[in-house]
Formats: sequence, structure tokens, C-alpha cells
Amino acid sequence: MAITDDLRKTLSDPTPLYFAAGTADLALQQAKKVPGLVEQLRTEAPARIEAVRNTDPKVVQERAAARAKEAQETLQTKVTELLGALDGDLKKLGESAQDLALRGVGVAAEYAVRARETYEKVAEHGELAVRSWRGEAAEQIEDLAVAVEPSGEPVTVKPEPAEPVAPAGAEAAAPAKKAPAKKAPARKPAAKKATPPAE
Repeated sequence: MAITDDLRKTLSDPTPLYFAAGTADLALQQAKKVPGLVEQLRTEAPARIEAVRNTDPKVVQERAAARAKEAQETLQTKVTELLGALDGDLKKLGESAQDLALRGVGVAAEYAVRARETYEKVAEHGELAVRSWRGEAAEQIEDLAVAVEPSGEPVTVKPEPAEPVAPAGAEAAAPAKKAPAKKAPARKPAAKKATPPAE
């Protein structure tokens, strides 16, 4: 029974639908910003292309070589520090590993909480978006109703009588006098006798 209740609760929860609506609304908002960004790139592109054309390839190579040397020195320093730390006590190393594992679990839990909060925020945004969409639809329906409504002049409709109208007193007396009509039994057609042919 608990599984059935869990399934009902899960399937009747509108939060995932609100999350999807919120995501769609946020994507639409971001898509509205794209034309401005394209225009900005269009205006900045010539200057950036010109700057790339004017750079000297030798300068770029020297910068890349300097960065590579710095990265190599940093890596060597880190490796030396790591090896020096590994020479320490095994117990200390075990405690460090345990501490790092606990930190990792804590960080994972923190990210899970942040993800849940973000999910709920987007779902709330989606719920508001759905409400605003429904409000806009209601406003559109109201506009259509105003456009379709008659000009306010009353229209009179005269019903056509299907049966002759009898006075009120006659109606009350008529049902009392009438008895249920009996149907006559259906008659069978008379059978024709075959006459013998004349000799």
C-alpha cells in the first residue's frame, strides 16, 4: 500500500511540470537577449579581428613559452611537496584521506542541497509563469468576449407554438378524463385459398 501511495504522490505532484515550464520561460528570456548580443558582437568584431591581425606571432610564441615554463615549475614544486608529505606518518596519511573523504561527502551534500534549492526556485518561477500565461489567456478570452458581445440592444425571440394552446382550466380537466389508450391487436391478413384450376 505504501508503494501505491508513493506513486500517487509522485504522479500527482505538479512540481516537475512547473520546473519544465520555468526552464522554458527562462530559456525564452535568455533567447530574447540573443539579438542584442549578436549586435554587440557585430560592432566589436572588426576591432578584435584587427587586433589579432596586428599581433606579432613571435610575441605570442614567447608568451606561450613563458607560461609553459611557469606551469612546469609549479608542477615540479607541487610534486616535490606531495612527495615530502607522503614521507610523513602513515597514520597521518590515513587521517588525511579520511578527512578528505568526509569533506568530499560534505561537498556532495552541499551541492545536492543547492541543486534542490535551484530546482525549487525554477519550479516556483515556472508556477508563476504558468499563472501569468493563464492570466494572459483569460485576458484574451475576455477581449474576445467583448468583441463578440452584441451591441447591447435587447433581442426578442417569439416562440412558435407547436400545439394549440388551451385555457388553463381545460388543461387541468383534460388529464383526469383521459384514460390510457389501448392498442388494438394487430390483425393478420386473411389467407387466400388456392382454387383448383378449371378442367
